Amino acid sequence: MIGTLQRTFREYPKKFWIVVGVSFIDHIGGTLLFPFFSLYITQKFGVGMTQAGMVLGLFSIFGLLGGFIGGALTDKFGRRKLILFGLIFSALSTLSLGLVNEFSMLIPLAVVIGLLSDMAGPAHSAMIADILPENQRQEGFGILRVVSNMSWIIGPTIGGIVANQSFFALFVIDAAVSCLVALLFFLFMPETKPQSSEESQRESMLDTFKGYAVALRDFAFMAFLFAGILMGLVYQQLYNSLSVYLRDQHGIDPQGYGFLLTASAVVVILFQFSISRWMKYRPPFAMMAAGTLFYMVGFGMFGVVSHYVLFVLAVMIITLGEMLVVPTSQALAANFAPEEMRGRYMAVFGLMWMLPATIGPGMAGVILDNYNPNLLWYIGAVLCAAAALAFYALHVRLGAQARFAPAEQESAAG
Repeated sequence: MIGTLQRTFREYPKKFWIVVGVSFIDHIGGTLLFPFFSLYITQKFGVGMTQAGMVLGLFSIFGLLGGFIGGALTDKFGRRKLILFGLIFSALSTLSLGLVNEFSMLIPLAVVIGLLSDMAGPAHSAMIADILPENQRQEGFGILRVVSNMSWIIGPTIGGIVANQSFFALFVIDAAVSCLVALLFFLFMPETKPQSSEESQRESMLDTFKGYAVALRDFAFMAFLFAGILMGLVYQQLYNSLSVYLRDQHGIDPQGYGFLLTASAVVVILFQFSISRWMKYRPPFAMMAAGTLFYMVGFGMFGVVSHYVLFVLAVMIITLGEMLVVPTSQALAANFAPEEMRGRYMAVFGLMWMLPATIGPGMAGVILDNYNPNLLWYIGAVLCAAAALAFYALHVRLGAQARFAPAEQESAAG
């Protein structure tokens, strides 16, 4: 195992490992706070999930706009500046959220924070695509998944304990971590944007934004995106609605919910790397379909089980799907994109997660507050089944193209 880790370390460039290291630190701060944000809103301001979902939706609506602005700026000016801006603004916005005492103030804050804090999202993905060649991207994103989930072992467990004492402390810690990561990134990470052609250098800012039309007219890419949005509407509930559902319907406190996420992270750490290597030689769209079927089973279980151990099992099944879906979807999006348009393609790809984050919490809140709460998970299972069928159709249609073909088995021996 040590030999495998050493070989893996040598296979990837130094810039990649710098990104991995700072991402780990940044995710620790995020996982302290993010899983408990719905609980914070409902508990501090005495509102239901419908109102909490509205606030979360505003973050995502303006995050969509911010991501599109950031994607164009990333292709025009580079990745590093956008990422540093995002980290610094994240620290300031996190503190402001912790200091708010009126629910009505969350609304304008959600607008500003959503717009500015998500501008750096496309830059992160574009930087990984810059650093790694096509045949390493899926595995590279898998490594990032492992590191990200190592932070889930630390973050939610500590966050659950801290949240029981003081929610504000979570905001302070997250802001401090963002500042630390910004400093490390400034000191150690250079720009990775490929050298632009003379034509793209002369391109005006307006022409750069017009370039989004290329991505939006890419029918195959948009079909991939649509299937991912269906899947994302369900996956989003793991981090927004599940904590409230477990508390209100089954009496499970934040620490119990935090343990579910920590257990998921342990599974990713133990198996993501080997699964990523195995997936490297499998058709990527077929892997997306298989992972979404795991989602269908896991999320469907939430509506029919009541014992805590079975909730743990459901999260483990979802995690198996996640290990297939997340690195594969990121690699596919990068392979769809022309080199000079990576920022904009990755911004559009962000719709796969941001659009569900925009409408998912509010829709889930309406169900949880007004109907049988189990209905949320039944609908989720149906949406996952539809998404799996769509991914398989893409496999049939696009699987033979070189940019979506799995690696040759002989390359593993070489």
